[in-house]
Amino acid sequence: MFELTQLRCFTTVATELNFRRAAERLNMTQPPLSRQIQLLEHHLGVELLTRTTRSVALTAAGRAFFVEAQNLLERAQQAATTARRFAEGDIGSVNIGFVGSAVYEFLPKVIAEARLKQPHVRIDLSEMNTYQQHEALRARRVDLGIARAPLLEPGYATECLVREPFVLAVPSQHRLASATRLSVGDLDAQPFLMYSHAAYPPFNELLTGMLRSARVAPEYVQWLGSSLTILALVNAGMGLALVPRCASSVVFKNVVFRDIDLGEGVQSELHLIWRENNDNPAFAMLLEAIRRAVREGWDG
Repeated sequence: MFELTQLRCFTTVATELNFRRAAERLNMTQPPLSRQIQLLEHHLGVELLTRTTRSVALTAAGRAFFVEAQNLLERAQQAATTARRFAEGDIGSVNIGFVGSAVYEFLPKVIAEARLKQPHVRIDLSEMNTYQQHEALRARRVDLGIARAPLLEPGYATECLVREPFVLAVPSQHRLASATRLSVGDLDAQPFLMYSHAAYPPFNELLTGMLRSARVAPEYVQWLGSSLTILALVNAGMGLALVPRCASSVVFKNVVFRDIDLGEGVQSELHLIWRENNDNPAFAMLLEAIRRAVREGWDG
């Protein structure tokens, strides 16, 4: 089959209709240029140029092939440019799994930062709980997880990006809504909305363990899968709830947020998790953009 070098030689001669000028443009001498044209004609089995001592002209087949040869060269250049841009992480796609509570503050800010730095990279988002993200990473369905717990297995990396306290969400008519100092003991025997273990294992285990250690026994009303659903039910007066501080940015008419002392180490964490051998250049660029967004613009 013919080579791209032969196409370049032919299109240059076809443009100049002069072997000497074409050879100068290609920084080569005339004999190897003529040889490339002859090889191309041999491969195609047609004559592309008619030559005399004074002139060069395209045959009918040459005129038709000239158009196609230009298109092939343009497509080859586009393919090379695409490969370089992909290798540099300038184009491509990244799949991100995230816990729902990340959308309150963290996710919108880092995605906006990434869009500024990589406007041609497609970001596909999938809401998953933490353990669903772990499975998706193992199955290579996502490049990056934004989760509540790290994946502590060989071959995976993690960074804790955010640590923040829990706050107490209280119906506005509840007596604790006006309290100024709250402790975990104030939750005893209170109607309570808790994260379910199936949907939110890290929060469920952390909070129920903390309550057991403090010998506090709320009256569990519902076990739920998202902070937004929990706050909606607090708004309806169904009970109290502990939610990450970032969730207090969600406004409900009948929900009041109060600081509460839950003891040492009881806090919400947000982790980045990814495969160490991920060779997606766009992912590497996005990861750095997220780190930069956290360093420069997010103090949560």
